[in-house]
Amino acid sequence: MAEHYSSFDRGGRRWLFQRLTAVFLVGVLAFHFMLLHFVNHAADLTFLGTQARMNRPWYLITMWLFLVTATFHGVNGVYNALVNQGLTGSRKNAVKYLLGIAGILLIVQGTRVSLAMTTLV
Repeated sequence: MAEHYSSFDRGGRRWLFQRLTAVFLVGVLAFHFMLLHFVNHAADLTFLGTQARMNRPWYLITMWLFLVTATFHGVNGVYNALVNQGLTGSRKNAVKYLLGIAGILLIVQGTRVSLAMTTLV
């Protein structure tokens, strides 16, 4: 039988954060689908409606936390999948820093877009 291997150290911080962000993302995705697919139908969504939602501080904070946790969850998941496939040495370091920079840039750009959609700031 094949031996189980994971780049996550069970009980480690990255392992814990991967699970915590997954739980948060499931909840926020449920909220997103309920609000934007059942309460407001896709055909009814407009720029002004989006701007009105983003002007609610709780909604802006929720969407920003969604951005940050989804970015971490995705970047961490891709990195660990590559490590599980055998990525080692200098390539592992290069991928780690490249994904880290890409994640930071994604959060910065997402924050800029979020703030541009609101009149709160």
